[in-house]
This record gives sequence, structure tokens and C-alpha cells, in this order.
Amino acid sequence: MTAGTLRPARLGPGDVVKVGAVGLRTRPMRAFLSALGIAIGIAAMVAVVGVSSSSRADLDRTLASLGTNLLTVTPGNTLTGGQAQLPLEAERMVGGIGPVGQVSAIGLLDGAKVYRNGKVPKAQTSGIAAYAARTDLRDATGARLRSGVWLTAATQDFPAVVLGSSAADRLGIGHAGPEVQVLVGGKWFTVVGILEPAPLAPELDSAALVGWPAAQQRLGFDGHATTIYTRSQDASVEQVREVLGATANPEAPNEVQVSRPSDALAAKKAAGEAFTGLLLGVGAVALLVGGVGVANTMVISVLERRAEIGLRRSLGATRGQIRTQFLAESLLLSALGGLGGAAIGALVTGGYAVSQGWPVVIPAWAVLGGVAATLVIGAVAGLYPAIRASRLSPTEALAAH
Repeated sequence: MTAGTLRPARLGPGDVVKVGAVGLRTRPMRAFLSALGIAIGIAAMVAVVGVSSSSRADLDRTLASLGTNLLTVTPGNTLTGGQAQLPLEAERMVGGIGPVGQVSAIGLLDGAKVYRNGKVPKAQTSGIAAYAARTDLRDATGARLRSGVWLTAATQDFPAVVLGSSAADRLGIGHAGPEVQVLVGGKWFTVVGILEPAPLAPELDSAALVGWPAAQQRLGFDGHATTIYTRSQDASVEQVREVLGATANPEAPNEVQVSRPSDALAAKKAAGEAFTGLLLGVGAVALLVGGVGVANTMVISVLERRAEIGLRRSLGATRGQIRTQFLAESLLLSALGGLGGAAIGALVTGGYAVSQGWPVVIPAWAVLGGVAATLVIGAVAGLYPAIRASRLSPTEALAAH
């Protein structure tokens, strides 16, 4: 560099951060409120994605424990619109399908109402249905016991009943035992067990289940299954699903309905994704409003600091350095809001997931994407004020002061 030649000093990355932080330190409350707008938007987005991901992880964990290879067979409607009926040998025929490993069934006991005692009005059935049940039903459906024992080969012939979780609650029964009895079809049955909620067989939740032989001998059950449960090899589920209808009722396969309960459970969870999308939209709007707040803060900052800008320009700062200063200030403001919002969103996700008993899942892309979005919004919001500040001439800025 020759004598007499002057070059403006260059700002290193550390200098840019220090200069950009000046405006934030001198106006802490305004900076906090502006960053808060950004933080609310990011926290909402991270929390929505995190809660949704945790919920899906809980579903995956549930399905992994219960299995996705459960298929159910139920009677549909006849051609005339009436209620169809499965043949008596439907269970045996379904069990003959090669890949099918387990078969069990329940049969609805028409007219068999369930009451806590004989003093309850006949109309107050509490929506509890009585079913005949096979002894291997619990293994096939993955149902778990809350209290007592399940029906066995030794008890299925006797007046013993197992209540679903909702049925027990509606009857006001908290535990099973030899002293606990209910009326089923006008006859006293001892409550030997109470089930936990059965996610893959929700019809069992509001059911009173008695042994198959006891139902035939004491309640006039005709022996026709109304729901058949099958467990198949995982790789063969779809093939089994295709032949179940024709196998269960060869004479009228169109009168048979075949379903996979895990699909219904997954669909129920998926239905919440529309709501998740709505919440993400709300978070995006909050983020946009926060960006407008940053832009407003930066514009006001330029107007209030014209003297500072003029002084820096008169001391040799270039327009580019002025632009960099205010752009850095905007980016720092947005970054503070983004990082704070990501932390708040993660805490909300963790707290809610733990309260629900879910695994805590916070996708990294949601946190990194949220912070990146705040930097983009900060850059856009600070661009105009930065350009405006750089265009102020030293004399004009100092004169305004």
C-alpha cells in the first residue's frame, strides 16, 4: 500500500457479531419482546412436530407389542339387507388356512342383558353386551388382565364372567373376586376377571364375556360366532386376508367382512395429522408475525440511531459495513428468538409426552429447520432497514440529530 492511500478497515466475523449486538444491549426490553414473537412461533412449530412424532412413536410401540398380524372376520349383510350369519364351522375352516397360527372367537348373546343387581331398571343396560368367548381369546387379541383371572378349561362351563374395562367401570366394579356377581341374561355370574382396554379389539371393552359352553347351556347361545380373530404369519397377512371371506363362508363370501384392527388404529392416529397441519399453520403465522415485529424493531432502530450511523460514516465506515451491522443485528435478534423457541418447544414436547406415557421424540430436522427459518426471516426482515441505514449520508444523519 502506497503512502497516502487509505482503505477502510475490514470487519471480521467477531467484529460483526460485536457491532450487531450493540443495538440489542442498548435496548434490551425491545429486543426481548421482538425475540419473543419469533420464539412463540418456533416453540409452537417444534412442539407440534414433537408431540405428533411422540404420538406416532407410541403407536409404533403399541403395534409392535400387540402385533399387526391380527385379522377379524365378522358377518356382513345379506343381499336383501338383513344381518348375515357365519356358519357354525367357520372357525374350523379358518383354522385350516396354512399361514394362520391362532384362531379364536366371540359370539353375541342376543337378549342377554347385563346388570349389577336385580334392582336396576330393565332399561338401564349401560350399553354392555354379553358374549360367549373362547378360552384362547385373550392370547389372540393381545388383551391384558387388570384384575383376577381369565376363563380356563376348568371355568368355562361354570357361571363365570370376565368384564371389559368399560363394562366394569359402568357397573361400578373395581376388582374381580368370588364375592362379586352380576346378572347376565337373568342369571347370576361371578366376576372372575376384568380386562385392561384392548386397543385391537375395542368391542371387548364394553363386553361381558362368559365361557362358550356356559353360554350354550345357561343362556341359550346358538353357537354361531359373530367375530373370529386370527393371527397369521407376518409375511402372509395380505394373502390370508384375501381368502378369509371365502373360507369362513364358502357359500356366501360377499356376506363376510374382513378387517385388520391395526389399520383402524393407525387411521385413528392419522386423522389427527390434519389437526397437526392446522397447528403448524398457526405456528407459521406466529412466526411471520414475529418477523414483522423484528422488521418494525429494526426500522425504528435505524430512525433512532441516525446520529450513530452518521458518526460511523464520517469516521470511515462504508455503506457495506453499515448494512452488515444492521443485518447482523436482525439475524442475532432472530437467532435468539429461534434458539429460545426451540428450547421451549422441546420442553413442552418432553413434558406432554412424559405425562401421556409416550416416548419423547423431537426430530432434529424440526429444531434445525425452525432455527434456519428464523434466520431466513431475520435476514428478510432486516434487509430493508439495513439498506435504508446504509443509504444515509453522514451530513444528513448528523444534521437530523
